[in-house]
Amino acid sequence: MEVFPSPLESAKFIADNSKDVSVDEEGARRVAESLFDKASAADFGLAGWKSLHELNPQAASEEAVDWVFLVDTLNFSFWSEQEEQKYLVKYKGKTHSGYWSLCAAVNRALDDGIPITSASYFATMTLDQVKHVFRSDTEVPIPLIEERHRLLNESGTVLLEKFGGSFLTCVKMSEKSAQKLLHLVLQNFPSYRDEAVFEKKKVSFYKRAQILVADTWSVLEGKGDGSFDDISSLTIFADYRIPQVLVHLKAMKYSEELMKKLREGMVFHSGDKEEVEIRGCSIWCCALICKHLLELYEKKGQDMREKINAVLLDYHLWDYARDHREEMKDTPFHRVRCIYY
Repeated sequence: MEVFPSPLESAKFIADNSKDVSVDEEGARRVAESLFDKASAADFGLAGWKSLHELNPQAASEEAVDWVFLVDTLNFSFWSEQEEQKYLVKYKGKTHSGYWSLCAAVNRALDDGIPITSASYFATMTLDQVKHVFRSDTEVPIPLIEERHRLLNESGTVLLEKFGGSFLTCVKMSEKSAQKLLHLVLQNFPSYRDEAVFEKKKVSFYKRAQILVADTWSVLEGKGDGSFDDISSLTIFADYRIPQVLVHLKAMKYSEELMKKLREGMVFHSGDKEEVEIRGCSIWCCALICKHLLELYEKKGQDMREKINAVLLDYHLWDYARDHREEMKDTPFHRVRCIYY
């Protein structure tokens, strides 16, 4: 049986041994304080996943779960080489970029009668069909189209062969445990195994696998098959936006040398030392923010363990990044082209 290292334990190990990235404990505390009032609002909670994001499925159905699986299988690498030249998708009168361009393309295909969320369809899609579904409304195509085609075929085949063609089967098999679902995903879908070696030790981040579990929890509104009682065991989803926000909010710091590389637009490879430090420290930093936030509520006599976790913190920080693009443009994000994020 393959061992899947814990992203949280990996993050602590990386943060303890990191050279170019550091977590600022005081900064993390300040971020927690700034979130104190926001974290008790309804939008911070589970309801925000649907109410704040019109492209997300609004139902809690098997079709919605299959939508989540498809989208998170392709949830990687949306950044643009040049800010003024982006992959964009127009849908219902709005133009979407980044991750939302993927969601818009999926919804556009469904509206056109293409059963893109059905495993029996995407398991056998041709490259041309994938190009058509994810066509751009600009000259810039979606990045890594061949990899997306390969992953659609691979994951669709696994769903058909092992889970009767629906990700909901996986969810039911997990018996309302986020960790059990995470491990089912990692065991059966190779593209979700987001790992690296750091200081001779195997470490993990599992960005897409964890976000798949979290989005399943969110689409099912934490009820029925999605009532995971261990949802707070997940970490944040280490991508390229969350670290940028943490540095912007001064909860995390980069060395001058690393900052110089980032400002020059250097493209890292998945598994490069600096990239591993950025992602690991982000996870650890957010774990500290959650811890401080829960302590602040505890002092006020409130037990918020049901309402505050890394998943909801990630959703909040990710939306913050989108809403504060302009203020954050002086903080560079790290560039990596890979299938993991």
